[in-house]
Amino acid sequence: MDMLLQLAVLVLTIGILWAMHGIPKQAHCKLRNRGRSNVQLNRHLVRGAHLLARARSTKSPTISLALARDATNEADKALSLSPKDSSSHMLKALALDLLGRKSSALRSLDAALSPPAAKSLTDMERSAALFKRAELQIAVNRRRRVDLAVLDLVEAVRLSPVDAKLWCLLGSCYEQKGMRKEARRAYEEARKVDPGSVMAREGLSRLAS
Repeated sequence: MDMLLQLAVLVLTIGILWAMHGIPKQAHCKLRNRGRSNVQLNRHLVRGAHLLARARSTKSPTISLALARDATNEADKALSLSPKDSSSHMLKALALDLLGRKSSALRSLDAALSPPAAKSLTDMERSAALFKRAELQIAVNRRRRVDLAVLDLVEAVRLSPVDAKLWCLLGSCYEQKGMRKEARRAYEEARKVDPGSVMAREGLSRLAS
């Protein structure tokens, strides 16, 4: 599930960026700088990141699940060294999501977004995490959690208003709540950011019918 977010990497690992979108060229340099403060922690994060990337790219479901479990184990090792590290929690969340353990993944994202872990996140990183949490909230229990997803997405678009997928998911949530005016505005904002957005065009088409 692509996040399609251009993250400025300060806290998240290379693998987390790979899983969410892609790897900016400067990621290696920034991760190395962070690694100087805790080599062992970052060793587990990078190892888990590569395992997660392989899990997402393989065509074999069996191999993908095995790699995702290994990535989860590396995240746990990192958390044993630094229980409040946001990168470790996010790595674990992505691996658990790949394993189909969405409720557990949601708990890991809750930990990543709770203080003091969230203090280490940049606005773009926090926006990405909020988007992912909103997706999981809807997947776990669409009817009961859509209100929570809306709260996360409102904050996400405030932090990163130039991401069309954030606006589209927000528009979809508003549609589910019967808030047509708000949904239309969200889809229109998505079209401003990305005029070619299929999700925004389809959303506006539904609301016009």
